[in-house]
Amino acid sequence: MTKEGLGPFDGLVEFPGRKFEDSRGWFSELFRGSFAETQIETGQFVQDNLSYSKKGVVRGMHLQTPPHEQGKFVRCMAGAIWDVVVDLRPNSPTYKQWKAFEVSFESLNAIYVPKGFAHGFQVLSEFALVLYKCTSEYAPQHDKGIKYDCPELAITWPAPILEVSEKDRNLPGLSDFLKEYL
Repeated sequence: MTKEGLGPFDGLVEFPGRKFEDSRGWFSELFRGSFAETQIETGQFVQDNLSYSKKGVVRGMHLQTPPHEQGKFVRCMAGAIWDVVVDLRPNSPTYKQWKAFEVSFESLNAIYVPKGFAHGFQVLSEFALVLYKCTSEYAPQHDKGIKYDCPELAITWPAPILEVSEKDRNLPGLSDFLKEYL
């Protein structure tokens, strides 16, 4: 697998999908432990999560605060999502900026989201199965986030938002989050 740089968002990597096709169908390598050759900090992945969501659902913007930050390797196992990340690393040139891209089963692409980013997505297809490989285990006391429709971020969601959890609706805006956690 080769990486594709995502501009100034240091550490954020998109892995293009590859299929090896023949008369039987196709094969694709979904993950390889030697991602070290791409110079991303995968650490040791210690937890895998799988979410099922319906069309129009928004999940996010989630992260874990220190010392339990998570790097995430995100892949869509069925369907398609609009994947959004927000850089919350104070010393980064892209601090408080967001970036979005489509991740889908059809393209077989994947995203590595480094520690220090909030992450969320909207389902574009009838449903989506999203797999996350995480570098740190879930720590409920460090499970935080920023409201998906925070005016300071002005994230552009590509479709009507049909459902959001109560937890995500009640997350703080960016300024309130930064005052409390960073």
